Amino acid sequence: MAEAVYVRFQSSVPDKRGNYPGVFSLVNKLAFKLMLSPAEERFRLENNAWYDANFADPAMVDPAVYNRDLNPGAAAWFKPSARHLIDRVTGYLEILDAHHISCVRLESRDPGRVIYEDPDQVVVVPYEVS
Repeated sequence: MAEAVYVRFQSSVPDKRGNYPGVFSLVNKLAFKLMLSPAEERFRLENNAWYDANFADPAMVDPAVYNRDLNPGAAAWFKPSARHLIDRVTGYLEILDAHHISCVRLESRDPGRVIYEDPDQVVVVPYEVS
C-alpha cells in the first residue's frame, strides 16, 4: 500500500527570511498591496471566508506553531484526504498567474517533522532546518 502524499502550494522563490510563502499568503499579500482587480478581490474574500469556515487555522489553535525561533521554516501541507480543500486552490493559482507570480505544487510522503496536525493538514518543520 502506498504512503500518503501531502500537498503544498508555495512560492518558487524564498522571501527575505528564506521562507517560501504559501498560496494563500501570496494572494493576500497582493490584496494588501491593493493589486487585485475587483473580481479577484471578490474571489479572495469569498474563498478566504469559505476556508475560514471549513479549515482550521493552525496559528489560532497553537499560537507558537509558526514561531520562527521555535519552528524555523514551519509550513502547512494538505493531507491527501483534503481534496475538498485542495481543489479550491485553483482560483488562487489563477490569480497568481495573472500577476506573474510563480507558485509551485509540491508533493511529499514525508515533508518534515510534524508540529501540528488536524484532519486536513499538517504543519511541519523541514528536516534540513529542524
